[in-house]
Amino acid sequence: MKRSFNPFDEIKGNRILNRRDFLQLATLGVTVLGTEGFPFSSIKADSPATAFQTSSTFDPDVEIDLQATPADVSLFPGQPTRVWTYQAALLKGDSGSIETIAGSYLGPVIRVHQGQNIRINFRNDLPEASVIHWHGLRLSSEMDAHPRYLINPGQIYVYEFQVRNRAGTYWFHPHPDGRTGPQVYHGLAGLFLVSDDEESATRLPSGEHDLPLVIQDRLFDGNHQLSYQTGGMMNGMDGFLGNQILVNGKPDYVLPVATRAYRLRLVNGSNSRVYKLAWSHGAPMAVIGTDGGLLEAPLWREYVMLAPGERIEIVVDFQKFPVGSTMRLLSLGFSGAESGMMGGGASLTNGAPFTVMNVVVVRKEKVGKFAVPSTLSTISRHRLEDAVNRDKPRTFSTSFNRMAWVLNGRRFAMNEVAENEIVQLGTLEAWNLVNDAGSARMMGMRMMHPIHIHGVQFQVIERQITPGFASGWNTVRAGYVDEGWKDTVLLMPGERVKLLLKFEDYSGLFVYHCHNLEHEDAGMMRNFLIRA
Repeated sequence: MKRSFNPFDEIKGNRILNRRDFLQLATLGVTVLGTEGFPFSSIKADSPATAFQTSSTFDPDVEIDLQATPADVSLFPGQPTRVWTYQAALLKGDSGSIETIAGSYLGPVIRVHQGQNIRINFRNDLPEASVIHWHGLRLSSEMDAHPRYLINPGQIYVYEFQVRNRAGTYWFHPHPDGRTGPQVYHGLAGLFLVSDDEESATRLPSGEHDLPLVIQDRLFDGNHQLSYQTGGMMNGMDGFLGNQILVNGKPDYVLPVATRAYRLRLVNGSNSRVYKLAWSHGAPMAVIGTDGGLLEAPLWREYVMLAPGERIEIVVDFQKFPVGSTMRLLSLGFSGAESGMMGGGASLTNGAPFTVMNVVVVRKEKVGKFAVPSTLSTISRHRLEDAVNRDKPRTFSTSFNRMAWVLNGRRFAMNEVAENEIVQLGTLEAWNLVNDAGSARMMGMRMMHPIHIHGVQFQVIERQITPGFASGWNTVRAGYVDEGWKDTVLLMPGERVKLLLKFEDYSGLFVYHCHNLEHEDAGMMRNFLIRA
């Protein structure tokens, strides 16, 4: 592991950059901003062609060739839809390491076990540069991958890493600065499912009864082609919103099930749409997992909120339903986040009610009575009193400034990190994430911001709402599932969320950003540096 560094020396209360730190900083290509916001240096980013090469000492348990390429897929009768997609070939590992979703533009489902060594030989055959982010995985900056590690058309980048995460539902998608929204929108996304021994002991539904379901919204023109519109002059304000809901890349999705229990892994792969998920028959959802894996025990919710980038796992038992019965997975209506500027020209606003998919019981199976396990996993709980900044948590605020969405008043700069964005490896910190109420009122906008932090999983310990914003917040707050590990968290307008994060894996440069992809592309992303 490459040693990180302290880019500042303390001299009589002032921070200056010494020669050793300057040289080490230059290897990362980072500009450091002091308390006044002035750069100490300005260095170009790494060359994408030489960012990383295969290691001769790395012995993979699973090796995959992964290609990003244009393709045609038949989503509707008639003319096929042009998409971008990930295509995979297994070179080494168990035959079950890769699954495909038939007839879908979505990339492969990669299934691995905790502790395995993974090698992904990624080839970019798109007409523009790209990079893969392994969303939720605990990886080094080079593997994560920071958007400065761009892979140009025709280039190959080798991702090598050991799976450190606990069992859970993770996913991968592009992460180029300024182009994440359109690349994800045109089809680039896949699933990365991790198992471990603790999960195996639960005897949860598995195999064909363990189903990942990626929910997205899209807009199609009269020729069945994807239409990506984000609002003209107010580009990226609302983010993209489509009027066609797809599940696993298929419109009008129908899930056929038998009279037995299923594990459903729900992934919000939309660019900006937030879902308030519930069953049409009114039964509560048995929630068993969040972004970072299984909960300690199941929770029952009348509905669950699912923001872009978030995952939620539920167990549902269809034994009591007769063959031929139908139920719907709904997104219920909610309020508090209206801007009056619909992205994408869609008729479905963020917060409008609609049907996500239909579930049809197609056959009867004779199985024993199923009960959701009362114990699912063990979670080590962080304590606020153990945080190095427990008395003064860092605060990161979303706001609207000079016609742009920003974090702490700054837009993303590839080679820049501010002084308050430098943390120490091995420490536990408290962070406050704030959806600034003042900026939300500007121009009548009340925007939701799902914040994703790379390189770590965190725990949510507190939520607060600003007076005057409670009415909208009250339509969603019962659907938060904060009891487990998270890497993405939804902030409603006027909301403040306190997190505990331990930086225990790698030093290096990472990003945190809004997972409304149009907000991210417009600059609502920042670097943070973990130094050793």
